[in-house]
Amino acid sequence: MEQYKATRPANRRPERNPDPCPLYRKCGGCQLQNLSYPQQLVWKQNQTERLLGKFGKVEPILGMKHPYHYRNKVQAAFGQTRDKKIISGVYQSSTHRIVPVDHCMIEDETADAIIVTVRELMKPFRMQPYNEHTGTGWLRHLLVKRGFASGQVMVVFVAANPIFPAKKRFIETLRSRHPEITTILLNINPMRTSMVLGESERVLFGPGFIEDTLCGCIFRISAKSFYQINPVQTELLYGQAIAFAGLTGRETVIDAYCGIGTIGLIASRKAGQVIGVESNRDAVRDAISNAKRNQIRNTRFFHADAGTFMSGMAQAGEKADVVLMDPPRAGSDEAFLSSIVSLSPEKVVYISCNPETQRRDLEFLTRQGYRVLRIQPVDMFPHTNHVETIVLLQRENS
Repeated sequence: MEQYKATRPANRRPERNPDPCPLYRKCGGCQLQNLSYPQQLVWKQNQTERLLGKFGKVEPILGMKHPYHYRNKVQAAFGQTRDKKIISGVYQSSTHRIVPVDHCMIEDETADAIIVTVRELMKPFRMQPYNEHTGTGWLRHLLVKRGFASGQVMVVFVAANPIFPAKKRFIETLRSRHPEITTILLNINPMRTSMVLGESERVLFGPGFIEDTLCGCIFRISAKSFYQINPVQTELLYGQAIAFAGLTGRETVIDAYCGIGTIGLIASRKAGQVIGVESNRDAVRDAISNAKRNQIRNTRFFHADAGTFMSGMAQAGEKADVVLMDPPRAGSDEAFLSSIVSLSPEKVVYISCNPETQRRDLEFLTRQGYRVLRIQPVDMFPHTNHVETIVLLQRENS
């Protein structure tokens, strides 16, 4: 797959984006829209070198050939203007002010079209958007997920209560306009909260989930399950991470923070066995289903805190050769990192969506007998200031 790599320009004047999104100053979601895409990669390369360069050489960032419409998960908030016009879009950065959006250059185009259709249908169906100040109204958000390989589409109505106005006719009309929709759910979120999804949900049409193929494995995706939002770059990211692990078919691999089992199941084809650990019970259930769906038999998934689980393995005298870790933006805590040291795998492959917290964690691990061998940034989120990094660490006495 052809990829862009960062190259520093001869002159130091940044290249301007010749066709920036007209909403980027209002929205705030794409912080690098003022730069051309090659210049964005240079900026991210510099950021990674500034944060992680002390640990070793940072390899050229891997960018996208077509850095547009890559988000396979799109969520829109709904509201009303003062003249009662229904709007849908995204919250302006650091506010709860809705910026109206019909088309977004980084969101899936099918998802955007479905959101616009729902908004257009609301008035004739007398469906009111939720007002977070008064607690009145019904529709809070619309969540759309699309499988890029499968083409399957999930639509989730996030509502303040379970009473869906003219439900049957609304769904029939929506499906007639968008026959690509394969499942529809209603999620109930009655709380005054910034969280999008509530605890309760029910299926209104289809199986209640979609499937997609990533790196040759089929994954079941539910409304609440985490699945990487840029599948093109995820294949690159996971392929690079597994290559860093250098698996030969004999290793025991721990997939910490395993979620629905994506990277662990992909790695299982080159490992002796994979043990996935995840604190979200629903995600573990999905991971087990995904293993069965792909007829993978050398994986086991556990609902547990990954740090506690690995500490238990170490105390029981069990071994692991490789730990794959992909923590949330906050990084890992010292208890988790200490459990890695106790288990003492030969290699740690650390995937991070926040090089700042990764730097902190690498400082701990390098003080505890690990050395950094490779650092690879990947542009998972073009036009934003986020950068994903893969770091390979090896135990000093290996």
